[in-house]
Amino acid sequence: MTTYWCEHAWLPPGVVADRVLVHVEGERIVAVEADVDPSPDAHRFAGLTLPGLANAHSHAFHRALRGRTHGGRGSFWTWREQMYDVAAMLDPDSYYELALATYAEMALAGVTCVGEFHYLHHAPGGVPYADPNAMGVALIEAAREAGLRITLLDTCYLSAGFGRPLDGVQQRYGDGDADRWAERVAELDGAPDLVIGAAVHSVRAVPVDQLPVVAAALPDAPLHVHLSEQRKENSDCLAAYRTTPTQLLNDAGVLGPRSTAVHATHLEASDIRTLGGSRTAICMCPTTERDLADGIGPAPALALAGSPVCVGSDSQAVIDLFEEARALELNERLRTEERGHWSPDDLLRVVTEDGHAALGFADAGMLAPGAWADLVTVRTTTARTAGAELDSLVFAATATDVHSVVSGGRVVVADGQHVLGDVGELLDRSLGAIWKALA
Repeated sequence: MTTYWCEHAWLPPGVVADRVLVHVEGERIVAVEADVDPSPDAHRFAGLTLPGLANAHSHAFHRALRGRTHGGRGSFWTWREQMYDVAAMLDPDSYYELALATYAEMALAGVTCVGEFHYLHHAPGGVPYADPNAMGVALIEAAREAGLRITLLDTCYLSAGFGRPLDGVQQRYGDGDADRWAERVAELDGAPDLVIGAAVHSVRAVPVDQLPVVAAALPDAPLHVHLSEQRKENSDCLAAYRTTPTQLLNDAGVLGPRSTAVHATHLEASDIRTLGGSRTAICMCPTTERDLADGIGPAPALALAGSPVCVGSDSQAVIDLFEEARALELNERLRTEERGHWSPDDLLRVVTEDGHAALGFADAGMLAPGAWADLVTVRTTTARTAGAELDSLVFAATATDVHSVVSGGRVVVADGQHVLGDVGELLDRSLGAIWKALA
């Protein structure tokens, strides 16, 4: 038994309590007591302790692009060509090193669980490695070493666009058809800290006749999909199938309570009703969506229609779940010229309970008996957080204000330092090797 005494803690159903003892046995919380003095052997956390944060949508290898793709003009489609350059040169070893450093950066930011939307499967030319899941295994091992649980969202990616075959680096993404994709994914085994989920890359990358195969492959696991991130996807889908991407996915059985639509930026009113009515979760990625000039998705309307909302760091332009969460509210203020769409409690649930649920960890994201022992403590006396009301700290804090992280009962970050050492050095070494190879 390990005991943590928290100066303040955010407890269900969204109450900030003082002087909280959290008792942990193994990877689980076994008891929580409020308004008590610390026991002599308790580890003491000053500040506000939150449940672990869930990063529901990540592409780990995109971390290599931060600070290198932001200065020029263009769009999502021109940015994508730069992303392909990085994807072309990674192998299982270099992918592990980059993912390890990226996931360690997430841990420093308070993330204890990541949903990795994984489509970089094979060697150049689409030739499988000796272990056809070598790239996915590299991600799993990197997450564990960095101290995160992972939901590996193994992604089916079969075409370069509506009716177009894979070409160039995209050949690394493809398995030929959805049946062969499903056969490869079936070789991956889950574990207590690992969920194997499925993903449809997008309606442009998976032909309509293949969608039901992907939906049925892992019937009890999370199922994610990129949806309507770009207007071009919508217009091309209408031209090809005479329906919206949302309706196409719904007709194919992709949407539902275990599913998460990522971005959902450009939707018709009927799409919002379909998503909400099916209880499909929505993962917004505000820092990526603004970096790539995608637009602002209708998150409040989707939540009102019945869709749970979570967030992700996606392209890793920023790894800061507080920034992602408050952007839901601040973006909507810009769009509507009104305030007060999301309460601070709403936003904290977005990055804790709802994010974990979207990743298949419904027993995480809360400081309660039986939950995963994830404790993230934020300093309340920094230049950013000093003076803020504790129940509104999500509007003030940044990733750098996190000073302690316990993930599944394991201390991963102490006094702002990751157990692996200098994460900046890890990133610099991995990224330096990548850009040297691309020079």
